[in-house]
Parts: sequence; structure tokens; C-alpha cells
Amino acid sequence: MLRQTKNTEDVWRQGFKVFNKFMLFMWRLGWGPWVNYFPKVTGRVMVITHTGRKTGKQRRTPVNYAIVDGDLYCTAGYGSGSDWYRNIITNPQVEIWLPDSWWAGVVEEVANPQQRLVYLRQILLNSGLVAPIAGLNPQKMTDSELEKATTFYRVLRIRRTAARTGPGGPGDLVLIWSILVMILLPLAFRRRKWNK
Repeated sequence: MLRQTKNTEDVWRQGFKVFNKFMLFMWRLGWGPWVNYFPKVTGRVMVITHTGRKTGKQRRTPVNYAIVDGDLYCTAGYGSGSDWYRNIITNPQVEIWLPDSWWAGVVEEVANPQQRLVYLRQILLNSGLVAPIAGLNPQKMTDSELEKATTFYRVLRIRRTAARTGPGGPGDLVLIWSILVMILLPLAFRRRKWNK
């Protein structure tokens, strides 16, 4: 299993912050279903919109997830130190972007140790390459090995309360593609004409 020093953990955290910004941008461009097209690599990804506990502003965080009996489950892999986790614990009313839908929901932490481990294993199985990069093999690890390696992980259940529609959801920047096509298509034809 990968043993991480404080310095290594900081590097991973910074890398995930950059990657999460990229993933969020892809969702805002309307590419959420494509982000989930290769789940063995990228994992199953949803976006959680939550309220900043200090600022009151909306924040968005892409996370891996699992659906079990209609509820969504995700994990804060950096534990209670994750800003988005602390925001959600302070204000459990969230919105979630799934590849095929947009929902309002309410979050609660899974406290039961046996349930926590079952849901965590499924989330990690759905995480693509993220779990192996973190040194976890949820297919081969025993319950006790997984529990020991993930004691600081927090598992969250999201109960969907209402379907959402309208502006401000996934694909809110999809207009960018139309503008780019309108600009680049004439340039491509013009360039082709010049090359003749």
C-alpha cells in the first residue's frame, strides 16, 4: 500500500484541485456524460453543489460516487479536513449533477461502521484509477485491511429530494461550443480556400 508523507499528500491534494477544476469545466461545457464514458479510468463522477460555510457562496466539487438502493454515496478521501465536507456538514442541502440528471438533495454522514465499509468499497470500486493511485485495491482488500487504510475517510449518503431544471445546472457553458463553431468554421473554410 502507498505510504504518503505529509509532503506527498500536499502534492496529491494540489493535483486533485487542478484535476477537479478541469472536471468541473467539462461538466459546465455539457460533457458530464462523456466524463463518465470510461468509468474504469475516470470513475463514476458527479458534481456536488454546496454552500460555503464562511462565504455563503455556491461551490462545486466533482466526486466519485455509487448508487445503492436509489441513494447516492460519496466519500471525502481527505476526511474531515476537506473544505467541501465541512461545508456539507454545516449545510446539508445540496444539488447534484449526475450524467443524466440534476437533483436537489440532503446529505447525511454514514455512521454505522458496517454500512460505511460496504458503501465505501462500492465507491472505491466505482472510482476508476483513483483508488489504485491512492494505494487501495477494493477488490482484493479484506474488510479489516480496508477499514484500517481508510479510517479518516468520511462516507456520505445523499437522498434526492427533487429533480432540478433550468439555468445554473450542468451544461451552463454549453453556449461556448456554439460560439467557437461559429468562429472556427468560417476560418477553416477560409484557410482551405487559401491552400488551393
